[in-house]
Amino acid sequence: MVSRFEHPAGGYKKIFETCEELSEPLPASVTGRIPSFLRGSLLRLGPGLFEVGDEPFYHLFDGQALMHKFDFKNGQVTYYRKFIRTDAYVRAITEKRVVITEFGTFAYPDPCRNIFSRFFSYFKGVEVTDNCLVNVYPVGEDFYAVTETNYITKVNPDTLETLKKVDMCNYININGVTAHPHIENDGTVYNIGNCMGKGATLAYNIVMIPPTQKDKSDPIEKSKVVVQFPSAERFKPAYVHSFGMSENYFVFVETPVKINLLKFLSAWSIRGSNYMDCFESNESQGTLFHIARKNPGEYIDLKFKGAAIGMFHHINAYEDQGFVVFDLCAWKGFEFVYNYLWLANLRANWEEVKKAAMIAPQPEVRRYVIPLDVHKEEQGKNLVSLPYTTATAVMHSDGTIWLEPEVLFSGPRQALEFPQINYSKYAGKNYTYTYGLGLNHFIPDRIVKLNVKTKETWVWQEPDTYPSEPLFVQTPDGVDEDDGVLMTIVAAPGSQRPAFLLILNAKDLSEIARAEVECDIPVTFHGMYKP
Repeated sequence: MVSRFEHPAGGYKKIFETCEELSEPLPASVTGRIPSFLRGSLLRLGPGLFEVGDEPFYHLFDGQALMHKFDFKNGQVTYYRKFIRTDAYVRAITEKRVVITEFGTFAYPDPCRNIFSRFFSYFKGVEVTDNCLVNVYPVGEDFYAVTETNYITKVNPDTLETLKKVDMCNYININGVTAHPHIENDGTVYNIGNCMGKGATLAYNIVMIPPTQKDKSDPIEKSKVVVQFPSAERFKPAYVHSFGMSENYFVFVETPVKINLLKFLSAWSIRGSNYMDCFESNESQGTLFHIARKNPGEYIDLKFKGAAIGMFHHINAYEDQGFVVFDLCAWKGFEFVYNYLWLANLRANWEEVKKAAMIAPQPEVRRYVIPLDVHKEEQGKNLVSLPYTTATAVMHSDGTIWLEPEVLFSGPRQALEFPQINYSKYAGKNYTYTYGLGLNHFIPDRIVKLNVKTKETWVWQEPDTYPSEPLFVQTPDGVDEDDGVLMTIVAAPGSQRPAFLLILNAKDLSEIARAEVECDIPVTFHGMYKP
């Protein structure tokens, strides 16, 4: 499960380079056989423009959103991509400069405007970015490209045209929503974001968007808050990237990485700061774990606590015999992992990349177990009685319940990240397999599979190739959980055809087919298979 390769040639630098959009789909050359049940599109999002004129973007999450599409038809494959026409992109291209402040890049005020108009624009407040470079997902019959702000962008998944910018604040009490909703098989969408709670304190709302409406109205207009989680600090919400959902419960992990809202509101306009400047770590908090009932939405007021971790991706959560079991990709300690994702770090020479990862938080796949039935008299004893896990939960005298995880996978500076599962059949249920992208000192260089029950692992890896998050597609008549294929976009800089779509057998990660294209494809984060 650890990487077999070093990358002294630095080919990975190529995935952080600007590329052009395409005017029409490119045919891909296929080796192997594309499974006949693949008849649709693989949609992916990531940054594609890493500088505007002579102004660079500085962070991995700053480049302008580029949407990619591989189409499958009769065993043939085509590749197409287009920049999303967000306000951030259109204004940057028009003015030939960075106009909207991105995650790690400050947009300087317009040099052409005088001191008075600059002064007044301070009072209009911050223009929040709509650069939707992280994911794409369906809402009703529509598709939205998203980041983590209040803006989501409706796109046409066939033509990749940009349709409209939607401000979630118009529909719901939320400051932003994550790029990782949970979507039920009927199309109901759940998401989480921070919000103003009662008495001017911060809180976190779980929001529900209903499925396609009979009257064909927009489901987003019917969004509602299902349940609210409290915030540990009044003016400093934790950074939340995803959440867990089992059949009857939501799991929210409140990490020590905080957004300092006061800094966010004041420093922005005055001091040339960006989003990254507004993060800080609470070194004494540890990690707080919260659960809530899903239906009807009800917060369960128990204090679960554990050692400090950073956390971006939940893998899955399920209930078993009065416990909620949830698996996640953890980074140990309280330091913010995004500090290591500046483009300058990722484009460094291999020895430098390795040196930086040495001092960074260490990755680990972990399983935590929360007991639902807690009694005060069980102080000091482990409350977890599931026979198959070493995860524990112990009640302390102050009533907090301390959680220790079971480690499912751990390798020095070797992460299983961007986890995926057989989501349509096993989301929220007791499951066996997760698939992910293997990061080697933060550089993606392999596809991995993990049996969360036995800890057995499988790896696909080739020298000087850099894959992306693998998406699982079930074989139509599949019986087993891992009957299906994984699809990943792989960069192979320096090859005659420098990128390919790779299709692996999910059982053993053996190659089924690849579809090579004659253009470079930069890094992508998340996406979906649209049948």
